[in-house]
Amino acid sequence: MAERTSQECLEYFCDAVIHLYKREYLHRATSHDVALLYNAHEERHHLPGMLSSLDCTHVVWRNCPRGEKGQYTRGDHKVPTIMIEAVASQDLWIWHAFFGPHGSNNDINVLNRSPLYDTTRNGMAPNTSFTLRGRLYRCGYLLTDGIYPKWSTFVKVYPHPVDPNEVKFKRVQEASRKDVERAFGVLKGKWKILDVQSG
Repeated sequence: MAERTSQECLEYFCDAVIHLYKREYLHRATSHDVALLYNAHEERHHLPGMLSSLDCTHVVWRNCPRGEKGQYTRGDHKVPTIMIEAVASQDLWIWHAFFGPHGSNNDINVLNRSPLYDTTRNGMAPNTSFTLRGRLYRCGYLLTDGIYPKWSTFVKVYPHPVDPNEVKFKRVQEASRKDVERAFGVLKGKWKILDVQSG
């Protein structure tokens, strides 16, 4: 198949996906969505104020152009990969996704270029305030792993918990972070199927 034909087919496919799923799945979180996320996570994980989990993963780029392989290859991966940053909830709704540009080989580099907080900076973010034990918090939080910076919207796991409450929280948080790991597993499974079909 000619390169132009395959590119046009991909564009038509993307247009069809956007047309079919834009209203329900391809949008930023609204205030109503935030309320649903809060309720679902508090019911399932017993974590009030939790929006979702944030993480990055490497996706193998089998058809990477030869001239760009060096920019997308890391020492611990033998093949070119693209980093994808995602925020996913328990029902596999990925309400934020960002593919890291070349040279962004870790979570921090991707986060620094990501538009995740652009709507917050522009004043267009939905209200994510919540109340816990009579105290009002201005914004919800995302569960992250230890590599992320100490931001007020990130809740990281205790590296070496000693207190029984810290041990319990670490167990609950690790179980909650399985949401984004599950979403990555589904995405990678879909990409393998597409890669086999196109190969």
